[in-house]
Amino acid sequence: MRGLISRPRAGIAPGAVHVPDWLSPAQQRDLVAACRGWAAGPVPMRHTVLPRGGVMSVQTVCLGWHWQPYRYTRTADDVNGECVAPLPDALVELGRQALAAAYESAVGDYLDGRGEYTPDVALVNYYDGAARMGMHQDKDERCAAPVVSLSIGDSCVFRFGNAETRGRPYTDVELESGDLFVFGGPSRFTYHGVPKVYPGTGDPGTGLTRGRLNLTLRATGLPVPGKIG
Repeated sequence: MRGLISRPRAGIAPGAVHVPDWLSPAQQRDLVAACRGWAAGPVPMRHTVLPRGGVMSVQTVCLGWHWQPYRYTRTADDVNGECVAPLPDALVELGRQALAAAYESAVGDYLDGRGEYTPDVALVNYYDGAARMGMHQDKDERCAAPVVSLSIGDSCVFRFGNAETRGRPYTDVELESGDLFVFGGPSRFTYHGVPKVYPGTGDPGTGLTRGRLNLTLRATGLPVPGKIG
């Protein structure tokens, strides 16, 4: 029965770590409430249209920078032309805490030259029961800082593969509500995806009565507009 069996943290690959139950119930509720506000605008949550006309089944809203295949912009030119909402300082701090929790005593190996981890973009993805995410690399950034991934709501299969191909070898990890997954270093450009969501497995106490939320924090390495140096 879910929630009754302890799930230990696990190293999935070099630089890739799964930390179960990292977010507290209160943190999950707060993030769900915040996500509802972000989804409403100024750039609303949408199904991303791919360059060849396909439409992603996952719905996404961005903070800090707007992502569209395969670039980042400050304005959502593929949606409504509005400026993307800023990335809250609280999410930056949560990302730093997540990195420390995942890498523990080795966290210094994954920080930048200033001894920091400063994500500047968040992709908030919503999966209904039928949504999937194909195998892909997060490689639109100019920075190789780790990716921090947080899960809330329904459980899913998270497929973590290799850096050479979308196919095998890969490892399937079940992510549940509150779980943290971080990948950086040798695993930063590993192909990964979500082939399955398990509807009805989330706790309504989070405020999310159906579906799955995934918050992905990244450092783009892009210059801040108007900032010199």
